[in-house]
Amino acid sequence: MAVVTVERKVLEKNDQIAQQNREVFLKNRVFVINLVSSPGSGKTSILERTLGYFKGSVKIGVIEGDVQTDLDAQRIAKFNVPTVQIVTNGGCHLEANLVRDALTNINLKDIQLLVIENVGNLVCPSNYDLGEAVKVVVASTTEGDDKPLKYPAMFRNASVLLINKTDLVPYVNSNLDILKQNALKINPRLVIFLTSCATGEGITDWCEWLRKKVAT
Repeated sequence: MAVVTVERKVLEKNDQIAQQNREVFLKNRVFVINLVSSPGSGKTSILERTLGYFKGSVKIGVIEGDVQTDLDAQRIAKFNVPTVQIVTNGGCHLEANLVRDALTNINLKDIQLLVIENVGNLVCPSNYDLGEAVKVVVASTTEGDDKPLKYPAMFRNASVLLINKTDLVPYVNSNLDILKQNALKINPRLVIFLTSCATGEGITDWCEWLRKKVAT
C-alpha cells in the first residue's frame, strides 16, 4: 500500500505554480527576493532602508505578506512603489498561488526588482518556493546566536543572511562570531551582511550586492 502525505501533494502543487511564477519573472527580466525571518527581526525596516537607498535608481515592486492587517504595506506606501498586501488570515507563510494572484496587480514590465516580504516565521516559509531567485533570511542579534541551529531548514535554503540590529550587540546576549559560525555550519555558501537600520551599518554593502544581482 502506497501512502502519500497531504504535505507532499501540497508542496508538489506549490512547486509547479512556483516554477510558472519563475518563468514569468524571467520573461519580464525581474529579479525576485523572498525576504524571510521570525517576527520582529526587522524585515520591514530592512525593506524601508533598501527602498530609500534605491529611490530613483532601481524600479521596485513589493508584495507584503502578513497574518493580519496591512500595517507593513502602509509603511511601504510612502515610498510610492507598486505594493500588494496579502493577508493570510492566520496562515503562517505565503504560497506560490498567492504570489501568482498578487501579480495581477503589479505590472512586471515596469519594475526590475520584486521584493516579497513573507510572513514572520522561521519554519513554514522555508519549505515553500514562491518562484524567487533567492531567499534572504534576516536574523536579529536580539534573537540570540543559536537561531541557525534551531531552524536549520531556513538557513539551508537561503542564499543570503542579514544579521540585523548589530547596534544592540552591547546590550544583548548574542555573539556575532558565533552567530556567523552557526549559520555557515548549516550553509557554507551563505552570503552574510551585518546590518543596522538604526545606524545604517551594512545597508550600502547589502544594496550594492542586490544592485549587481538586478543588473545581471
